[in-house]
Amino acid sequence: MVNEEMIHYLERLLPKKEEAIVAMEQYAHEHHVPIMDALGIETMLHILKLVQPTRILEIGTAIGYSAIRMAKALPNAHIVTIERDEKRYKQALVYAEQTNTKAQMTLLFGDALHISDEVKKHAPFDVLFIDAAKGQYRRFFELYEPLLSERGIIITDNVLFKGLVATNEPIEQKRIRQLIKKIQAYNEWLMAHPRYETVIIPIGDGMAISRKRGQQPND
Repeated sequence: MVNEEMIHYLERLLPKKEEAIVAMEQYAHEHHVPIMDALGIETMLHILKLVQPTRILEIGTAIGYSAIRMAKALPNAHIVTIERDEKRYKQALVYAEQTNTKAQMTLLFGDALHISDEVKKHAPFDVLFIDAAKGQYRRFFELYEPLLSERGIIITDNVLFKGLVATNEPIEQKRIRQLIKKIQAYNEWLMAHPRYETVIIPIGDGMAISRKRGQQPND
């Protein structure tokens, strides 16, 4: 992974964020809400600007941070985002209102594994962004990949899990060991997928970008 000095250097080069976004980051830090780190979100937004999607499906809203950042970076895109934690879902609604992005978003409350029929009403999607329960990544992929448009791509966050997927050090906590094994299995499955080609970017907590095999840049 990129060393701390390099991370701080790159973060200092990032453009200044508006106050509402900074406030969300502070809230997330104070309330231990996992959101994408600065370099990770900027990398994803840059990729999305190149893709220029019109409809995005996000699995894992949390407080709406990444959905709001996507909405602001892509004014012509609509984001459908799913959250199963009621408190975070309600907070996301508040932040969407405060940041004037509510019109660009459809926030769905529920477990992404159980509300696919509702999500289908909003398909097709140009981007599927998976950022929820890490142990369920493959299930999310298989459930929602069929809703992608022909040019659709899939972005999966946290696939390097703080570098632990590559460590040879013993992990004491059984739950963490099991989660690491699931992420490792997902990464291996994803890299060998017969219909998708994938690159894993070692930035933030690791980000996988998957596109359909044989897809041309202008498709």
